[in-house]
Amino acid sequence: MGFLDWVRGVNEKLEPQGAATAPSVPTEHDILNALDRTEQLAHDAKLHPFVLARVNRVSRMIRDTLPRMKSVGLGSSDSYAVMATATDYLPEALGGYLRLPRDWADSRPIDRGKTSLMLLIDQLDLLGATMDKIFDAVARADADALIAHGRFLTARFGHESTGGELDLQAGARSITPAGPGAGQGPVTPPAGPVNPLDLP
Repeated sequence: MGFLDWVRGVNEKLEPQGAATAPSVPTEHDILNALDRTEQLAHDAKLHPFVLARVNRVSRMIRDTLPRMKSVGLGSSDSYAVMATATDYLPEALGGYLRLPRDWADSRPIDRGKTSLMLLIDQLDLLGATMDKIFDAVARADADALIAHGRFLTARFGHESTGGELDLQAGARSITPAGPGAGQGPVTPPAGPVNPLDLP
């Protein structure tokens, strides 16, 4: 075997036999399906109401945040956190708790005096607080875009709007009646409120 044969053999060994495909990024539909499955799992397991409330809070925040993630970019760390919470962190927290015997998990301290149930609640609270912060950041980004657009309009057109005013007197116009006495000239509407009973 010559040197060139040896090099060819090494190169063949270094090349992958089958092209490994990277895992696909979950779509919005995949994320919503994961949330549906997790919520169903929590309800079917008949968890404590305070656990269900926390699961529902995390799920609601993800559902509220997800449509807005396009404005911050799907490749951002916040987008990843939302996706991972729905597809991994939340279901894994519940799954870890549900794999334990319920009475044991709810009564036996396992970490610094906390039971598995208490640890689950801590994890759900952390996920909820994180999703709150991400939603707030995304909403603020949308609000900042609105502010920037307002500044652009002010710079472009030279003044800020006062929010608009409605002046009913300025818009009052003469009305010519079409009934009897129509030839007597225009009628100007009264300045105050009109009582329908006073109309001819």
